[in-house]
Amino acid sequence: MDTSFVKTPQIQQLLDKAAGLQESGGNPRLKAIVRDLTEALMALIVRHDISESEFWLAMKFLGEGAGEIGLIVPGSGLEHFLDLYMDAKDAEAGRSGGTPRTIEGPLYVADAPLVEGNADLSSDPDPDAQVLHMTGTVTGPEGEPVGDAIVHVWHANSKGWYSHFDPTGEQTPFNNRRRIKLAPDGRYAFHSRMPSGYSVPPGGATDQLMQALGRHGSRPAHVHFFIEAPGYRTLTTQINFGDDPFAADDFAFGTREGLLPVPSRQGDSAYIAFDFQLQRAATAAEQGFSARSRAEAG
Repeated sequence: MDTSFVKTPQIQQLLDKAAGLQESGGNPRLKAIVRDLTEALMALIVRHDISESEFWLAMKFLGEGAGEIGLIVPGSGLEHFLDLYMDAKDAEAGRSGGTPRTIEGPLYVADAPLVEGNADLSSDPDPDAQVLHMTGTVTGPEGEPVGDAIVHVWHANSKGWYSHFDPTGEQTPFNNRRRIKLAPDGRYAFHSRMPSGYSVPPGGATDQLMQALGRHGSRPAHVHFFIEAPGYRTLTTQINFGDDPFAADDFAFGTREGLLPVPSRQGDSAYIAFDFQLQRAATAAEQGFSARSRAEAG
């Protein structure tokens, strides 16, 4: 059947009623979005002749996989699409420069300890891992140091587990997580135990989806950052280690040009020098964080 079926009066009336277009209350923007989304899904069902069983299997997958939605969204490419869309809007508005944004991922935890100076991120011993030393500066669009910035940094341990999400229960709270208050010169420095990449939970919803698509569910070793400062747009980004075998094939599409430093590995230590550049905020909202749900300790 042709997708023109969705344009018939009966279906169009159904869409209007389901979206509440005939009702005086509610949010007009949400009504328009829900109507368009539902119509697009209906057209998809017709275009691919999706059966009733296939439809309910998909609903079952989404229901049972809700706990992994933070992995399913980046694995589907949607989170990376949002970055590309925001980049395109910036370009359209004539805004350029700054460190590239990239996906946040689902494993941030709010209210990590606030520290100054050369911060030690690792609360737990990790004797099999090299010591990672990372240094650099945070500047604005004219190269001015951003001395009142706070750098949020978090990463996995050498086994690929994040504190607060570690199924072994072996990590202490906020291991490999800190907020670093910068000095007036805009320089930051921290050291920690070298993270490794990770794969999605075996047999979980994301793994099932990746296998059905003929893809893997692995990420390269990486370090996440938020950088916030008054007057500047909050930056959400991460660096992926350029010498990791999955650096060019990240299942979550987090790898971006300009975010692939190669650690200088020397004995039991590895060193990365990486500078961040912020954009000026055009609105107060750009100085904050997105409305995404995030974990909180305790």
